[in-house]
This record gives sequence, structure tokens and C-alpha cells, in this order.
Amino acid sequence: MLTVEIHATSHIGRVRKGNEDNYLLLNISRSKVWTGAQADGEFVIESQKFDVDDNGVVLAVSDGMGGALAGEVASKMAVESVSEKLLSEDVDETLTPENYEHHLVSKLYNATLFANYLIHQQGRTDPQYQGMGATFTGMGVTPNAVDIIQVGDSRAYLVRNGKIYQITKDQSLVQQLIDAQQISAEEAETHTLKNVILQALGAQNEIYPVSARLAPSRNDVVLLCSDGLSNKVSAASMQRLVVENLDKLEIACAELVKEANENGGEDNITVILAKINGETLPEPSGEDVQLELIDLGNIHDTADQDTAEIL
Repeated sequence: MLTVEIHATSHIGRVRKGNEDNYLLLNISRSKVWTGAQADGEFVIESQKFDVDDNGVVLAVSDGMGGALAGEVASKMAVESVSEKLLSEDVDETLTPENYEHHLVSKLYNATLFANYLIHQQGRTDPQYQGMGATFTGMGVTPNAVDIIQVGDSRAYLVRNGKIYQITKDQSLVQQLIDAQQISAEEAETHTLKNVILQALGAQNEIYPVSARLAPSRNDVVLLCSDGLSNKVSAASMQRLVVENLDKLEIACAELVKEANENGGEDNITVILAKINGETLPEPSGEDVQLELIDLGNIHDTADQDTAEIL
């Protein structure tokens, strides 16, 4: 039996007056949902341990944007609409032989499109929410795989065998400039357009989530976070804090938030740490992590594979 141990928190930071981040923990079989909004402004770490069955477990981070309370509303709508959509679907209908292998990630993909529609409509019809949007980086865990869905620049990292890998690529203008070799990664850190992202839930009528699949190994830890963490804590520091606290990840979760705040804490900080285990999982090898891109337009695997960079 596959298990996933989860520790999640969302902190306002040291500067912002409100928290526009949110997170989602969803156990589909048990119809149990936890979100960052339930912390009520206090620094609370939500800890859960789930057995993973065929219906799966979904974890996600969402970072809202927009004037006044619009960002807070957008991220709340993102996590709530995704969870409601996933729980409302008939499981028996989704588990057909044709799409069994990708049933959870395809449902998560469709739920993300649904959330985009709702947030976009709210922004169009209510002037106080005009232009609001939210990032969404989600992870679906089944006995077969770990699947990632991404819209925006909230990140997913993998800590495996003492090493850290960034397993998402920011959908941002500076990342596009890096890819085009117009600026370096170091220059991107202080670029004036650093905060410009290329897509977000609600910001456009249509979105194109990126999806990828990871084959888990024993003791894998996946870290999902908003840019309030990734802009303030280096990948090397994330790696150190997770590896040092592998058997007490709630401490790692608290220390990550503490370090982001000590480094300025100008933004809201949201972190999910998920440790995956199971007797059937292989021991981690010394090879680089392979991410398998999934074409969810046709629900089939592409031939292309990307290798995540070791940071």
C-alpha cells in the first residue's frame, strides 16, 4: 500500500496585510478536504497521512493576484472549485479501461479548466474582482504515479536520495527570457519584470496547463510552494532543511517558512511537503529524475521526455 505523509501551511509573511495564498489537501475516497483558509490567519501546520488508493490524493498550492481582496478570492475559488469538481464526478464512470492509467490527472486537468472558467467569469461580471487570477500547481498521487499540473509560477520540487530537483518550470516572462538565452538565471532574480507570469487561472478565457508524470521512489519528498518561498529560500536550503528533518517533516515545514521570513518575508508563504512511501516502491537510483510529459488533449503519453535539472 502506498502512503503519503503531508505537512502544509500558509503564512501571511512579514509585510502583506492579507494572505492571498491557499493550499488544497484532498483525499478523494474519504471526501475529506483541507484548505489553507481554515488556518484563520494563525501559523498552523496541517498534518495528515493518507493511504493511497486508485481514486488518489490531490495536493495543490495557489497564489492569488488582483486588487483589494481579489487575489484572496481567486486562490480560494481555485482550490475550492477544483476539489468540488473532483468530488462531484462519478468515480465508476472515470475508471474505464481506456483512461484508467490517466484517470486522476485527466480529472485534475479538467477541474483546473473548470476553475479557470469560474474565476474568469467572476472577474468579468463583478467590477471589484476585475482582472483577478491565481496560480495553480497541483499534484495527483495514485498507486501508479505522481502527476503534476501547473498554471503559473508556483513550483514543485522533488527531494530524492539527498538531492533536490525542480520539477516544474515557471510560466513567467523571465523564464521565457532565460530559455531564449537573453538573460541568465542570476539576472532573472532581480529583473524588473520578475513578477510577470504568462498564464493564471481566471486571467484568460483559455489556459493551457502543463502536465507531467513522475515515477515515485521510496522516501520521495515532493515540495509544493508559492513564490513567497521560492523567491526567498534557495533550493540548496530547501534540500538541507528537508534532508535534515526527513523523519519530522513538520519541523522542515516550519523552518522553511521561518527562513523565508528571515530573508524578508515580503510575500505570503505557502508550503506543502509530501513524503511518499510504500513497500512496492523501488529504492532511488543514482540516475537523474525523468519527467514524462503527458498530452492530455488526447490522454496519451508523448514520446518526448524531459530530465529535471539538479539544482
